[in-house]
Parts: sequence; C-alpha cells; structure tokens
Amino acid sequence: MTHHLKVGLFGIGLEAYWSQFAGLKSRLEGYVGIVQEKLERPGVEVVNLGLIDNPERALDAGHQFRAADVDVIFLYVTTYALSSTVLPVVQRAKVPVIILNLVPEAAIDYAKFNAMGDRTAMTGEWLSYCAACPVPEIANVFNRARIDFHQVTGMLHDDPVCWNEVDAWIEAARVAHTMFHNRLGLMGHYYGGMLDIATDTTLQCATFGGHLEILEVDELAALRRDVSAEQIEDRVAHFKEVFAVQADCSQEELERAARTSVALDQLVKEHDLGSMAYFYSGTGNAENEDAISSIILGNSLLTARGIPVAGEYEVKNAQAMKIMDSFGVGGSFTEYYAMDFTDDVVLMGHDGPGHIAIAEGKTKVRPLSVYHGKVGRGLSVEMSVKHGPVTLLSVVETVGGKLKLLVAEGESVAGPILEIGNTNSRYRFSIGARKFVSDWNSHGPAHHCAVGVGHIADKIEKLGLLLQLEVSRVC
Repeated sequence: MTHHLKVGLFGIGLEAYWSQFAGLKSRLEGYVGIVQEKLERPGVEVVNLGLIDNPERALDAGHQFRAADVDVIFLYVTTYALSSTVLPVVQRAKVPVIILNLVPEAAIDYAKFNAMGDRTAMTGEWLSYCAACPVPEIANVFNRARIDFHQVTGMLHDDPVCWNEVDAWIEAARVAHTMFHNRLGLMGHYYGGMLDIATDTTLQCATFGGHLEILEVDELAALRRDVSAEQIEDRVAHFKEVFAVQADCSQEELERAARTSVALDQLVKEHDLGSMAYFYSGTGNAENEDAISSIILGNSLLTARGIPVAGEYEVKNAQAMKIMDSFGVGGSFTEYYAMDFTDDVVLMGHDGPGHIAIAEGKTKVRPLSVYHGKVGRGLSVEMSVKHGPVTLLSVVETVGGKLKLLVAEGESVAGPILEIGNTNSRYRFSIGARKFVSDWNSHGPAHHCAVGVGHIADKIEKLGLLLQLEVSRVC
C-alpha cells in the first residue's frame, strides 16, 4: 500500500473580530487558501481545516488532524488569535508543528492606510497584517507545554527565501515519512572485526521507524537457479546499455552477474524492500559464494533506482543512503581512500555497489581477480560522483546510546583517481582536507558515510528537528 505524506494546515483568528470588521474573515480565509496552493505538490496531500477561531473549533480540529493521520502541521498565523485557540489542535494531533508567521505584503501602504479616515476600517486593515502579534504568545505556551515547534517568518507573496524554507520543511517531512515506511533488508552478517559498524537495530526502528527484514543468502542462491537464459541475455544487454563495460570483462562473468541481478530484483520484490545491507562470505557453499561474488552490478542497479544497498552489513549507512536518496540526491557508499595534500582534497570511495545515477559519466565495469579483504572474484564498478557540490551524511551511534546525524558540504572535483575497479572521487571542503578529516573524525562516526549531489545540509538539519535527532555539521 502506498502512503502519501499528509500535511495538516490551519489558520488562526479571533472570533470576536468577525462582527466588528467587515470582510476580515473572508480575506484571511483567502490567505489560508493561498498557503494551501503553495503547499500542494505531487505525492503530498494537504488537509486544510481552514480558519480556527475559538477553543471549541480548536479541539475539534485536533481530533480531525489525528483522524486524518497527518505527518506534520503548518500553523498559519493570519492575525491575532488566542493561544487557547492553538494549543488543543497541536496537543491532540501530536505531530511536529511549523508556525508560518507570514504577512500579505512587504509593508503596509502607510499613506493609503492613514487616508482611509474610518478608524474601524483602518483597524480591520491593520489586523490583516498582524500575523507577528500572537507568535510570542504561542511560543510561550508551546514551550511551557513542552511542545517542539519551528518557525518560518516572511511574506505570503514574493518571498522566495520564505517559500524555499517551507519547501525544505516539506522535503524533510517527506523523507521522515519515507523512512518510517521503509523496509530495510538485512542479508548475511557483519564483517568480522568491524566493531564500529555494529548497531542497535531496535534503536534504528525506534528512531526512524520502518521494518527490518532478515534475509537468507540461501534464498538469493535459490532464486538464481530459476533465472532463465533469456533473462540473463536481456540483463547482459542492459548492463552494456547503462554501464561502460570494459573489454577485459568476460562473457562468463557478465552472465554470472546478470543471473544474480535478476534474482536480486525478485528478492527485493518478494520482500518489498526499500533498502538493503549485506555481507557474506559463502565459504564452503559454492552456490552462496557464487551469488555473493557476483552481486555488485545488480546492487548498483538497485541503488540507482532508489533501493540503496550498503556492503559490509553497514546498517547505519544503509539508513544514511536511504535518507540521501529520498531527498533525491543519490547516496553512494563511501569511506576514506587517501588524502592528497598537494591538491588539498580527500579521496573517498568504496568497493562494491555505487550509485550510478549520480556518476560523472558512465560507470565502468572492470573484472577483479580478487576482492580485497573478501572472498571471491568477479566484476566491480568504477565511478566518480558528478563534479560539483556534494553533501556527506553519516548516521552515528553515540556513546549515550542514541543516534545523531553528521553532515558536511563539499565539492566533487576533477582530477586523477585510483583506477582499481572501485568507486572513488576527489572531494574538496571549505575548511580544507586536514581540518575536515580531523573535525569529521572527532564525532566518532563509523568509517562509512553516504555522499549525494548538491548541498542539502539545511534539509538534513530540518529532518533532524522533525525526528528530534541531534545534527552536527562539520562544514
């Protein structure tokens, strides 16, 4: 079943005003309608309860939002309103709330306003610009009620800064919604000795929601047996279309990888997976070893179509990759490869699958006679992330038994890479390679992280606020 993000919206006003100031209520209701139009977009359902103007309607609105299963609420402050008109809505709904403190225009036309002559009409006009007035009152009550809230201050019209921030909040809410409904497959076991990547899986579910599906490598091996020759031929042709398959890749290895890729697709379909973490040696079981040693191309295809796959059973990084991919910026598996003090860059990459949708040019497929530190041999991918702005994200498990998000913005730059059949890129940071590495390491992340294209640290910070997660930003 597909679950769309549901955004709650309500405006607030004071019921006593309506009989005093003709046209004020309808004017403010029109403003709420404009906000609804700005919030609407594909995959988002806006539940607009209109203008709430007394405590009784507020209580009813709280029940309506709860019944509608909204994920987040936008509270549009149109004019002065009593805090008792706001508190019941948010208390009952029990979801994050963003206060929209928006005036209709940049400023009141003072000369025109003061020439109106009718002070009652003048007061009604002023009240349509009075959004800022009750926000301190609302903030005070929310704080005393221990309700987290966030604010956007700006203008209803002609304010891209304001509406870009609103867009970022919706994107963050959409990613939180995706993570809550995600099914993360776990296949195999940890890479022995990598103590940093071990995680509390219950903590992962408690923090992000979602479901962890335990998978057997044997199931993948069994699915491989049923792959037809025609399916293998079609998948090899697909490989040659999406990858730059190098001349030294044998037909036998391409067909072996194709068989596994088709089986992986079936595994993902049967378990309705949205991401996966895996590691397995398969030593002593020929079918299992054959499956695991031919998995890289298939996992790269899955990652490129929004089902990120993390090697070495790195559950935390599978979560980071899913977050980045849900923001629409990719999320490729990476770690430090080397430092280049001459060019002041950090080389980062990883063996195994890469996010080919964010590659600079076509991803190369190369044969490897040995998978370093792992069992077997086969085909691997070599790519660099698109040149331009990038964001790095790590899901960190802290000493206090909590999770936090660690983020940094940088740039993927051109230059020589290590042509060893792995993903690897050159990253430059505003604080320099030396300080970036020291500062990033000081937070105690695992040695893996996810990299995506574009600068989205502000959106990740908003995701952290929605999930009540600490977010540390290095640069």
